[in-house]
Amino acid sequence: MGVVRAKTAGFCMGVILALQKLNDLVQNGKVQGPIYTLGPIIHNPQVLEDYAQKGVLVATSVEDIPPEAMAVIRAHGVSRNVMESLRQKRIYIIDATCPKVKRAQLLIEKQAREGRMLLLYGEETHPEVTGLLSYADAGAFVFDKKEKLYEYPLTPGSRYCLAAQTTQDQEIFNEIADTLSSKPDLDVNVMRTICAATKERQEETVSIARDVDFMVVVGGFESGNTRRLTQVISAQDRPCLHVETARELPLKKLKAFPKIGLTGGASTPKKLIDEIQDILEKNSDP
Repeated sequence: MGVVRAKTAGFCMGVILALQKLNDLVQNGKVQGPIYTLGPIIHNPQVLEDYAQKGVLVATSVEDIPPEAMAVIRAHGVSRNVMESLRQKRIYIIDATCPKVKRAQLLIEKQAREGRMLLLYGEETHPEVTGLLSYADAGAFVFDKKEKLYEYPLTPGSRYCLAAQTTQDQEIFNEIADTLSSKPDLDVNVMRTICAATKERQEETVSIARDVDFMVVVGGFESGNTRRLTQVISAQDRPCLHVETARELPLKKLKAFPKIGLTGGASTPKKLIDEIQDILEKNSDP
């Protein structure tokens, strides 16, 4: 069994920056009292377990954080009203929002000031999307499939802007943008908010999938960008498996595939990918 590992597998820049901020707080020992993250810092249960052992608490809402405590805003960002609630409770805020997400928030805010309704390609319940929507004061429509947008009654003469959750499928977004731009009766500003690293990761994953017999994707089951990798692989008619840890590998089944591709989501630690690669290689026939 040969294993082809994606060079882009593992932590993205936004995750690295967020974890660096949290690590600085944990390691310098100068913080009095507990450190909270508002929601999980990233979508990876193994990383969250490590921080829990270091005393980092995950708050599900602002109400869970006592006044004047320290709270780290996760990489996905939060809504404007949540930020305001934190300030009102005099909570010390460490903003670890991914710069790409922050940029998308500000772009949406600018378009809303111009009276443009937001058309957002993303998962409505995802925390990043919740934050993005809070900047869309002129209204918004969220869709996770292009067909939902095509069925939506867009009004000729109204003003719209099109954006995407930063980890969405770039190819599908491009198709949507081209379709809307081809309609002369629609006024739509297209904002390219999908992270370049996400695009590169998806493109490399597709390239590897086309050249192997089976793909293994490593990452948290709650990670949107990791699930997206399985989707772009499935679009290539290649079998794939999404796992969080090596324990979930069906090693007997995988022996039947001469060449296996391996990639990981943007919130997947390198050590987990290393472990799975090592097991897959040792699972090869002598």
